[in-house]
Amino acid sequence: MQDTFIKAYPKLLQPSVAVAGLWLAHGDEPLLSQWLIDAMRPHWRAQNYAIKRIELISVKSWQEVLSELGSQSLFDDASALIVTGNHKPDKAVIAELTSFAQDAQTGAHSHSLLWLTPKQDKRSQSSKWFAPFAQYGHVIDCNLYNEQQRQQLLQIQAQQFGLKLSQDAWQLLMSHTEHHLLSAYQTLWRLSYLFAPQLVGNSDDSRQETSPLTPPTTNVALDIKDLQAALVSDAQFSVFDLSDAMLAGNSAQVAKIMFQLKATDEPTTLVLWAISKDMRQIIQLTDGQDPQALGIWRSKQGLYQQACRRHSKTQTAEWPALLYRCDQAIKGLIRQPAWELLLQAALELSGKRLFTTR
Repeated sequence: MQDTFIKAYPKLLQPSVAVAGLWLAHGDEPLLSQWLIDAMRPHWRAQNYAIKRIELISVKSWQEVLSELGSQSLFDDASALIVTGNHKPDKAVIAELTSFAQDAQTGAHSHSLLWLTPKQDKRSQSSKWFAPFAQYGHVIDCNLYNEQQRQQLLQIQAQQFGLKLSQDAWQLLMSHTEHHLLSAYQTLWRLSYLFAPQLVGNSDDSRQETSPLTPPTTNVALDIKDLQAALVSDAQFSVFDLSDAMLAGNSAQVAKIMFQLKATDEPTTLVLWAISKDMRQIIQLTDGQDPQALGIWRSKQGLYQQACRRHSKTQTAEWPALLYRCDQAIKGLIRQPAWELLLQAALELSGKRLFTTR
């Protein structure tokens, strides 16, 4: 049976899962492989498995794997082997693995084998060594193919941590971590200690060692304000300081902050997010929309109104094109340096026009 990680992972978080037999997880995202192990480990523990790791240093290492599966501990009901390495089994081992998988299906034994490999292409998946896992076991594609899958997985992790983020908070989190899965996960982990310390015991290794992963019954709701207060940056200034300076029309402070953000390698996507958010809200305000309906904090409504008075509709009509060029530069689609365009946009918002935007 073959499945994607996004479909297989939630099933493994259920209280009772049959884990005997062959498992193959292939992909280039190490964090997904670790999450898979963390999801299976409670089931192994609950069923009194002896958990061991074996690294394939050559094709001959498969004999050690088979030998381990054939041995029976006096103190454990069965063995769970986590196998790493990309050495493919030979013909004889393939036959042994096929028999192993078939016996697991009939209940002849309860042993479990999880092999973690790099991403396998279609040609590899049609090879003979792949067949026992696909026909008689479980194959899990541990790769992410779009941003929606990334956020779905992080939402599952947030739920395990006892957190529930608003949509704006999710957008900020992904921008702040540059859509990097591990960075976003680590941020969620830190947030759980800040906002849900009473639930941390349900989201740590202790939970993973003793019982299947089950989400807390209560989730702490976080909005963008909570996330802004919690995000830690190595820079002297943050993008929130940049926002205040832009709205206040302090072009000298805007330039100072931008140079500091660049020097400390602040993600360009996060800087663009801050600039584009303020530009979009100013455009909406000049169109007559209510600031409270736009989610603008009462303490910052004065700054936004001040910024609106500095710009005409003719000027703000040019902003989408400038933001689009910033995005192109960040993605490397145009040669102009991204930081140069971001500075131009930030100063434009503050009321200091360097160049025409067309």
